[in-house]
Amino acid sequence: MPEVLKIENLHKSFDKLEVLAGIDLTLNKGETVVLVGASGSGKSTMLRCVNFMEIPTSGKIYLQQKLIGNEINGKMVYPEKELIPLRARVGMVFQHFNLFPHMTAIENVMEGPKTVLKLPKSDCEDRAKNYLEKVGLLWKSDTYPSQLSGGQQQRVAIARALA
Repeated sequence: MPEVLKIENLHKSFDKLEVLAGIDLTLNKGETVVLVGASGSGKSTMLRCVNFMEIPTSGKIYLQQKLIGNEINGKMVYPEKELIPLRARVGMVFQHFNLFPHMTAIENVMEGPKTVLKLPKSDCEDRAKNYLEKVGLLWKSDTYPSQLSGGQQQRVAIARALA
């Protein structure tokens, strides 16, 4: 199977506190991986580095076998113009789902493809329906977040990340 994500010797420090120390990880297409660790062990920091919400201190990240950033004098540099489309392709679901309370489930899922990918409304709706169906919530398309259980809100957030 082709590599979807490869992380080599990833380090992340906040001032003098090293949170990630030499992480190596390879994910192949179709694999399911679970990150398990104690609170504060760096799970979220690693994921935030993968989509460059946090800039790694050092190390390399490959997405679909393409090195992200440029190596200059042994240090990785990440041009913002390169990161913007990358962030649009790497979705995350946070502990707090941050669904828009004034939008229905389907509108929440449609927002990314509409705003970030600039897709036509009909394409956004098709994508949203597809992913809501995959998470078992197509029947809740017209429901507002406040009317969904916590688990249902999480699944809407997953559908939004996938869309």
